[in-house]
Amino acid sequence: MKKKTLVSWSSGKDSAWLVHVLRRDPDIELAGVLTTVNETHHRVAMHAVREELLEAQADALGLPLWTVPIPSPCPNEVYERAMAAAVARAVGDGFTHMAFGDLFLEDIRRYREEKLAGTGLTPLFPLFGADTAKLARDMIAGGLKARLTCVDPRVLDAKFAGREFDGALLADLPHTVDRCGERGEFHSFAYAGPMFSASIAIESGEIVERDGFVFADVLLLAAPAER
Repeated sequence: MKKKTLVSWSSGKDSAWLVHVLRRDPDIELAGVLTTVNETHHRVAMHAVREELLEAQADALGLPLWTVPIPSPCPNEVYERAMAAAVARAVGDGFTHMAFGDLFLEDIRRYREEKLAGTGLTPLFPLFGADTAKLARDMIAGGLKARLTCVDPRVLDAKFAGREFDGALLADLPHTVDRCGERGEFHSFAYAGPMFSASIAIESGEIVERDGFVFADVLLLAAPAER
């Protein structure tokens, strides 16, 4: 039997590439993407992506979108309670696995494994252990298009906010910054690539500094344009 899988979806490039990888696995049945959303501002935490953009991504993926509303700030116990309810719903709907786009942070992986232990959902980490410099190049060469929506100015200049995730960006990143931003140096919004049936037409919004991070807003320009 195929593994009925729910994808932990951040709206960024790693999640998008994860879907691309999973779709090439004949043992996997992708059946939904799950995202936590700030219940006040209707945006993805950290990525600051608007909920209507999430919906456009899900439409282009051809997968149901599961949103889990959480407050901001969100105490860890509130987050875990909300996620536990989502996991229980997934198990009730026949899901057997949940896939994550984590790349090399062992503590994050262990946390996910511990929280899913005994729930009926088995965690999957198809990208874990990848060479992130090569992975970044592979994403770009494979047609993935994404835009940086959040930058941590403590480790990366604020001018990178709003830039395209492309070869020029990789060349300009300081050598201390992971090419996939796995340590939280930056976050992104994926809007085109082989995982989508159509690209998502977007335009750049304002750039603001808030809570110690620099955010570049992304706006939905129109209905997705056929590739």
